[in-house]
Amino acid sequence: MFDKYIQHEHNIFRDSLRKFLNKEALPHFEQWEKEGLVPREFWRKMGDNGFLCSWVDEKYGGLSTDFLYSAILAEELERIGTGLCGISLHDGIVVPYLSTYGSEEQKHRWLSGCISGDLITAVAMTEPGTGSDLSAIKTTAIKDGDEYVINGEKIFISNGIHSDVIIVACKTNPKAVPAHKGISLIVVERDTPGFKRGKKLDKIGFHSQDTAELIFEDARVPVANLLGEEGQGFYYLMNKLQQERLVITIQAITAAEEMLKTTVDYVKSRKAFGKSISQFQNTEFKIAEMATEIEIGRNFVDQLIISHLKGKKVVTKVSMAKWWMSEMAQRVAKQCLQLHGGYGFIEEYPIARRYRDITVLSIVAGTNEIMKTIIAKSVL
Repeated sequence: MFDKYIQHEHNIFRDSLRKFLNKEALPHFEQWEKEGLVPREFWRKMGDNGFLCSWVDEKYGGLSTDFLYSAILAEELERIGTGLCGISLHDGIVVPYLSTYGSEEQKHRWLSGCISGDLITAVAMTEPGTGSDLSAIKTTAIKDGDEYVINGEKIFISNGIHSDVIIVACKTNPKAVPAHKGISLIVVERDTPGFKRGKKLDKIGFHSQDTAELIFEDARVPVANLLGEEGQGFYYLMNKLQQERLVITIQAITAAEEMLKTTVDYVKSRKAFGKSISQFQNTEFKIAEMATEIEIGRNFVDQLIISHLKGKKVVTKVSMAKWWMSEMAQRVAKQCLQLHGGYGFIEEYPIARRYRDITVLSIVAGTNEIMKTIIAKSVL
């Protein structure tokens, strides 16, 4: 079913991307994990080779490809390591806001840099104390002549250190009722007066993916940086959540596949009591259980990718996939680490990093509790 959507061009893209990542990312990834950043020059190499935002319209410098290219990008980056997810965020989550809601002037100003890797993007929604309640944000953007004056703080912002173009959710009408109708999206650029970055957050996983606090103290931004219309920010964010959560789901199923592959190789080579531990019935059963869940998950994800490509609204199913896939991947991580024995707890073994990294997928893009609430509303 899915194969008919895969064209020769998609396979060429995957093959060239995989070769590129094996050469330019894999040998350096452990160092990036230690440094807590993916170097900007790597982003530019990605852009130079045509791997970033290829779906953007040709008149802005893209190749007018489809979402499958973003799906392939997310998969191949995840195969190297979850710490590269900031690139998928840029390609499949943030830049689509600029492409969909940006004016012609904004698109010409920013999209070419996003494609080349010269401009790195972020979206700033979450604030200290607000969690998943977007309508409760307190960051304000008050119009003063031809500028907005922004005040507030954001937290847990992926690409927070590197970002040059940040889409910030603000209250342009703090008195709006209901509150979400006062939210707008405003693009803040790197050198904006009054904007500064807080500390790079020290996380238990996602080490090479830079995450930071952002602080706005009377930051002055041109009114021309308003994305779309005032008061429509909440709706813009909701409209893009299907693709955002689908990207997260793709990362989760790919991580599960990689963990199983790594573990199968390990149990075949590891010996105990005179034979390979892959020959123990417990190992066989655990591998069988994981392989079955992953196969079911992969088929579900592929169906959702097809539906998304067709422009269908599958918000409920994507919510189902996001919570189930992220939790399934955590179960796989736990079982795979157990099958590695003591070696699974050693940093030099990939399963240790996977075990750390996978946990956050049940939190990002809306917690799994929010996903279940969305599902329940469509069922009850």
